[in-house]
Amino acid sequence: MAEPIRTQVDRVFDALDGAVAAAEGKDAHWSAPPLGLEEFKAAAKLDPTAVRSRLDRVVMGDDPERGLDELLDAGALAALFPEVHAMVGFGDGEWRHKDVWKHTKQVVRQSVPRIEVKWAALFHDIGKVKTRSIAPDGKVHFLGHAEVGTRMFDKLDRRLGLFAPEPSLKETVRFLVLHHLRANQYAPDWTDSAVRRFARELGAHLEDLLCLARADITTKRPEKKRRGLQQIEELQHRITSLAEEDARVPALPGGIGDEIMRTFGLPPSRKIGETKRALEQAVEAGEIAPQLPAGAYVAFVRANRERFGL
Repeated sequence: MAEPIRTQVDRVFDALDGAVAAAEGKDAHWSAPPLGLEEFKAAAKLDPTAVRSRLDRVVMGDDPERGLDELLDAGALAALFPEVHAMVGFGDGEWRHKDVWKHTKQVVRQSVPRIEVKWAALFHDIGKVKTRSIAPDGKVHFLGHAEVGTRMFDKLDRRLGLFAPEPSLKETVRFLVLHHLRANQYAPDWTDSAVRRFARELGAHLEDLLCLARADITTKRPEKKRRGLQQIEELQHRITSLAEEDARVPALPGGIGDEIMRTFGLPPSRKIGETKRALEQAVEAGEIAPQLPAGAYVAFVRANRERFGL
């Protein structure tokens, strides 16, 4: 006689609870043989919320690497996330690139404790398995793996529905997987316009993406790690500085330069810029209020022509 579905699900939850215990630094008591694909599928279909809550605790635990290994040993990783399971043993040794599973677990551990960043860390490199290529010189490439990984995440989500109750979380994880390489593409020679465009395109996901980019640095070489983290910090500093600069309300109204030229019969020249800067200094000194009509500043200049060299 077939085992009751409820009993099967209970066994799945026992296995997931073992992974949670491992991730949270407790003793895991799961020692039975790995469960099959159908048992985990049945549990995810019967109570997806309960499955997701346990998986959340695994990736958010103090030791997510141990918890993820428990999921692997119990058969849960292969059953629920075959895209992630495919990374196990992928790389290292003869392939001349890091073990992607070990790297992924480290990224999850290094990520800030925000659920969207933790899930993105788990899925960010799933596209590498399908995109690996080896050039004639022996170099390994994963061209387009972020885009491929995003499509794989979409398929994973449709199959399981674990993220369906939280569309905003699903969208954030998807966005971070798609764009996880972008912060590491930053270079000091980016113009201010390029930095502003980067921040604008990342929008509300900017902070999460920068956090994921930091966690994605897993090199064992201290100097390379330092350079990588410094690069991200420099990018964040420039974004913050430019945002503060853009938020400042200009002291003078628009078109003041044209008014000065028209009033004093001046051609476009350096003198106009010097006059505007002198006016800004007068505003800073409290001699005249900011954001008055242009005529007020023209009158101020006229009353102090010698000071302005006019």
